Amino acid sequence: MEELRVYETMFVMDPTLEEEEREKIVEKTKNWIIERVKGKIEEVNRMGVRKLAFKVKRFTEGDYTVVIFRAPPDMINELERFYNFTPEIFRWQTFRRFDIEKKERKAGKTRETAKVEE
Repeated sequence: MEELRVYETMFVMDPTLEEEEREKIVEKTKNWIIERVKGKIEEVNRMGVRKLAFKVKRFTEGDYTVVIFRAPPDMINELERFYNFTPEIFRWQTFRRFDIEKKERKAGKTRETAKVEE
């Protein structure tokens, strides 16, 4: 089985939508990650409406959400496809979290070393 890598995706939604509608988009994104990207969600952080550094399209504010998940590397393009055809999401970025992976590998080696010493 292919190893799952750790990713973080942050997306910004239209702040003029009703809160209920924005929550539905977050749920839709989570479901897409699970079903299409074959990912496992570890953390969802709804940051809420924040001021943008500069005007994007017609927006000066956006509703931010950050999701940390594990997924096979060859499936990440599915998430990009989702963002491209979801008009309520106007900015996004997904990147690999090498720092989390490294910390987990190091913790795993420490546990293995402890077992050998016993």
